[in-house]
Amino acid sequence: MDSDTGESLPAALLPYCGRSLLEGLMRDLQAREFLHFKIFGKQCITPVAVMTSSVKNNHEHIVAICERLEWFGRGRENFRLFEQPLVPVVNAEDGKWLISESLLPVGKPGGHGAIWKLACDRGVFEWLYRHGRKGATVRQVSNVVAATDLTLMALAGIGLRHNKKLGFASCERRPGATEGVNVLIEKQNLDGLWEYGITCIEYTEFEKYGISEPTATNGSLQASYPANTNILYVDLQAAQEVGSRKNASCLPGIVLNLKKAVSYVDHLGFECSAAGGRLECTMQNIADNFMNTYSYRCSKGIESELDTFIVYNERKKVTSSAKRKLKSEDRSLHQTPEGSLLDIMRNAHDLLSSCSIEVPEVKDNNEYLHSGLPFIIFLHPALGPFWDIVKQKFIGGSISKGSELQIEVAEFLWQDVELDGSLIILADNIMGSTKRNTDGEQVLHYGARYGRCKLQNVKIVNEGISWDSPSNVYWQHHVERSESLKIILHGNAEFEAKDVVLKGNHMFEVPDGHRMCIIQDEAGFTVKLDPISK
Repeated sequence: MDSDTGESLPAALLPYCGRSLLEGLMRDLQAREFLHFKIFGKQCITPVAVMTSSVKNNHEHIVAICERLEWFGRGRENFRLFEQPLVPVVNAEDGKWLISESLLPVGKPGGHGAIWKLACDRGVFEWLYRHGRKGATVRQVSNVVAATDLTLMALAGIGLRHNKKLGFASCERRPGATEGVNVLIEKQNLDGLWEYGITCIEYTEFEKYGISEPTATNGSLQASYPANTNILYVDLQAAQEVGSRKNASCLPGIVLNLKKAVSYVDHLGFECSAAGGRLECTMQNIADNFMNTYSYRCSKGIESELDTFIVYNERKKVTSSAKRKLKSEDRSLHQTPEGSLLDIMRNAHDLLSSCSIEVPEVKDNNEYLHSGLPFIIFLHPALGPFWDIVKQKFIGGSISKGSELQIEVAEFLWQDVELDGSLIILADNIMGSTKRNTDGEQVLHYGARYGRCKLQNVKIVNEGISWDSPSNVYWQHHVERSESLKIILHGNAEFEAKDVVLKGNHMFEVPDGHRMCIIQDEAGFTVKLDPISK
């Protein structure tokens, strides 16, 4: 909700960790493109297709944020936004249409399964072909950990390399969670042939049918019924063929959803709420169209031969969403911004601990229902994005409980650094610099004039975050600080500190084209600023 106007805002605009969820998603993508540049020396701009809706003025808000941020330095031509249509809603009790005004039924989104037909009708597939694309990854903007480490790249890599039609990124299912499951289907059709495929059951009814909640065993990532996370790889031609059909299969997984109350304004202008029913389709059930057929019943091991596939990872590296507001009476942080932030901190702990850095443990969510965090660590995804790459940049040291580490620079070295307090490193040019193209748009050029920072054998001590401040909103990264060490890099500025102790509140701002070195002396330290030789 907009704090100034009170207007309900779409999930993509949720201010999360210092930026909107949409900005976070674009940072994840740019980090992979930056890695491509570092490996191959070539600029790669991925086309981005976004399905929006008219609810909460979603489409207009998405366009506005893209325009305000100058299309994220990618150029307008690399985006295609297409608006999801609304479907009419019936009263779940009597089956009558819910009406907002004369002859105008109440409309609600009909589920993300409309994406395939809509993309076909709006020319999105043809647009992607013109950009030289064969496959696509699909994710929801509210899932803030989907790009962690190898998850997305492994999914896309297997799909492309083995010419698969659809892939799922999955993990262990949270018991009692309202999420679907991925399953391997075996069925015999009317012709007596056997059909196999990996698909999704979106609405599970374990309790209704007396099925006990399945869990992973023996440390395996694979549960009996792994979670559907709505992270997909899809072959574009296969998806277009389904989306172009003139029958119901172009809208996969249709169900009548009667579970949600619907708020609306009736024809007299009164706010109303009723148990509503709407037809809903699910994008992941396009998998039902990609079954493999055999004349015989197959044994175990058939999965590798199918046109559909599944990859697994730890849950905190695959799915953690920020789509439900935490209420004072809640006993769970599941699907809240607070809960997903803890998963980001757990990932940061696991990553940096593997770099021989001492980091406090992150306990169970229940420990943090009404309290602060053990630390705050935000690492720009371009530091990797793969953890094996990040490990080359972080070597040894420690981060004390209650500390804050924010690194907004891609070229970075941390070697034997001891942090007790707040360290914030901000670069204007994280992965490169922007130049105007022939259309007058600012376009990011990877590798051009970006900032660098190197810390070796440095001890940082300051008061850091004021953890007792009532105004702190940790998941927004809106915090009060008593002291901090802040390093600001303009243009292609560089900062180096070695064998030095930095105590108290400091800000080092390095101008474009200069290198700043911090050197220990008897009085504490001295600052040396020199132009970077060309």
